[in-house]
Amino acid sequence: MKKLVLLTAIASLASCQQDTKSLENKIDTLNKKIDSLIAGGGARGAAQPQRPSRPEPDRAKTYAVPVDGDPFDGPADAKVTLVKAYDYACPYCEKVRDTMDDLRKKYGNDLRVVYKQFVVHPQVATAGALAFCAAAKQGKGPQMDALLWDKGFKAHNYDKDAEAGQKCWESAAGCPIVLGFAQDLQLDANKFKADMKDCQQLTQKDMRDLQQLGVGATPSFFINGRFMSGAMPIDNFVSLIDEELKKANDRIGQGTPAAQYYQQWIIDKGLKTLEAPKQ
Repeated sequence: MKKLVLLTAIASLASCQQDTKSLENKIDTLNKKIDSLIAGGGARGAAQPQRPSRPEPDRAKTYAVPVDGDPFDGPADAKVTLVKAYDYACPYCEKVRDTMDDLRKKYGNDLRVVYKQFVVHPQVATAGALAFCAAAKQGKGPQMDALLWDKGFKAHNYDKDAEAGQKCWESAAGCPIVLGFAQDLQLDANKFKADMKDCQQLTQKDMRDLQQLGVGATPSFFINGRFMSGAMPIDNFVSLIDEELKKANDRIGQGTPAAQYYQQWIIDKGLKTLEAPKQ
């Protein structure tokens, strides 16, 4: 019964953890400990030590999340920037697709959604991350995104190799799935493969930037620098966006140029790293 409760709690998490193999090993270890406690009757009355939780960004604070070079949807001078960190093999990331679409419709030109790859399933999501980046350079980012989810994720149709991205620009045999998607979108194949190679640097930088701010799972979000994680209901997003939109309207009304808002109030004033937890 205790095992069932533990596994149910883990399955209910609304995010994909980085290093899933490590998570599976931890579950096995916990199950063995539970079996041992059940067999021995447990240490009655003894307080069991608790493993410290992974530090994550303070949801009340603003973090300077860089967005230069990242694909985005919406106007560059939007008052609110929502940074989405995600992975093309994460079911919770797929679950929030409709939420992102609804938010863009609701807020129109006041909202910009920035896409950052945070690959937690490298063996199946690496090629997709690079393919999206490369397609965006030819103006087909949203179309590639849809194919990666609808014909890739939903069909369990992946280029299954952590190094697939490198093979893509060497030969079509390296990752035929994403190269096939590029062909469907009538992209320039040579440019697409060359851009996939270049996109490695951006993807690696995005992951370093996000990890420095405490991100360890997908999907994770920063709304004008304020952290939110998991496949949350749309009302959770609306509440935080409305709060940040009011701040932006007030500051822009006081003279901050809309085109400089994210730079001046998020990048310049936000925290650059995750603060060490208080002892």
